[in-house]
Amino acid sequence: MTNKFYITTAIDYVNARPHVGHAFEKTITDVIARWNRLNGKDVFFLTGVDENAQKNVQAAEKQGISVKEFVNKNTALFIELCDKLNLSHDEFVRTSADKHAKVVQKIVKKIIDKGDIYKSEYEGLYCTGCETYYTEKDLIDGKCPEHDKAPEKRKEEAYFFKLSKYEKKLLKIIPKYVTPKSKANEVLARVEEGLTDICVSRKNVEWGISFPNDEKFKIWVWIDALINYVSGLDKQEEKYWPAQVHVIGKGINWFHSVIWPAILLSADYPLPKRLLVHGYLNIEGKKMSKSIGNTIDPLELLEKYSSDTVRYALLRNTIFEDSDFSEKILKERHNNELANKLGNLISRVSSLAEKYPLTKIENKLIKKLNLKKIEKHFENYEIDKALQEVFSFVDKCNEYVQEKKPWETKDTKILYELADSIKAITILLYPFIPETSEKIAKQFGFEITYKNISQPLKISKIKKGEILFKKIE
Repeated sequence: MTNKFYITTAIDYVNARPHVGHAFEKTITDVIARWNRLNGKDVFFLTGVDENAQKNVQAAEKQGISVKEFVNKNTALFIELCDKLNLSHDEFVRTSADKHAKVVQKIVKKIIDKGDIYKSEYEGLYCTGCETYYTEKDLIDGKCPEHDKAPEKRKEEAYFFKLSKYEKKLLKIIPKYVTPKSKANEVLARVEEGLTDICVSRKNVEWGISFPNDEKFKIWVWIDALINYVSGLDKQEEKYWPAQVHVIGKGINWFHSVIWPAILLSADYPLPKRLLVHGYLNIEGKKMSKSIGNTIDPLELLEKYSSDTVRYALLRNTIFEDSDFSEKILKERHNNELANKLGNLISRVSSLAEKYPLTKIENKLIKKLNLKKIEKHFENYEIDKALQEVFSFVDKCNEYVQEKKPWETKDTKILYELADSIKAITILLYPFIPETSEKIAKQFGFEITYKNISQPLKISKIKKGEILFKKIE
């Protein structure tokens, strides 16, 4: 059984500033990466940006600057987002980099050598937002389902990939590969209707990666973008490929669950193990979108609130279904859960432990922590449910404080049980709110390692410390 764990986010278009949906996906991925590191896995976590999209060319033209200047400016914002969210990524891939282009051309060449790419003429309905062709049946009321705009008719000489050749194999792969099952069923229904070959080139465009042996064409941005999962590993490809998990939003499920495995099969690459398809963050039930203009800027949130507050507020959203998010929701979660529940527990126990040194006993309170359930939720990538379960134990600890009243009884055995339980809570919360967890671990004198959950807390001097979560007005 291999110890390596390779996980990726989707790469983001840089045609505009990041929105909070980008922060949601990156934080989900970071939690899974940190959890696996906590459990002793050798983790490689990749994120990055898609700089070769024609959307970027159009956006640069509108601003009257060069495409390179435009992508550099916006990519810096995505790098800043990763930094301010306290992500633990190992690599940030940029698709305009030469090393990425070389890997893309190498893989496309393998597909050509396999006989799976041919030249023909294409006529179809093209959505610039998605950078893809659609059939009439894919549209909703004649409009792109993602961007609510009618696609334009295009006709062009092009290179095609024999996607239809891999239909039967994909029908077997998708049910095991795509999580949740509902998202697997969505793409299976489309595959069962029959696959057609796809256009994988663009003619007369300046920005992008050139087609092998034909400079008149650029490689279709989706082929280019998907290959980042290989190119981002650079010299560590042999060690970490295939990915254990690709984390993506539901809007790009088709590209990842159908086109990506087909490309890898054609190029004779091992397939990734799991595709985790998360839901969208909505504002009052409506999908958040840069093109619609109803977005929340995560960098603005991170100017006002700590990374842990933003991370926690996002991670309380459901992972696999759509859910509402707003600054008001963030404040409520911070005040009612982080401040009132977790912060209050730490403050009360640490201030009492400072006055009355602990007496070590067997911790019976910890039996109320359902660790197996938390581990199972992580195994199923239900990290929102794992977080709820940890906070269910926080509630039990707060109830225990109220019931036992250690400030009256001065019972140092009860205080030890509570301090030892705080150790377990802190370690389990580390993937979610790492900065706060590190502060608590230092305050209570333990190391954040998974085995320390079951190791009794060593007696040390505990001081009350700062308020972890000040109320937000």
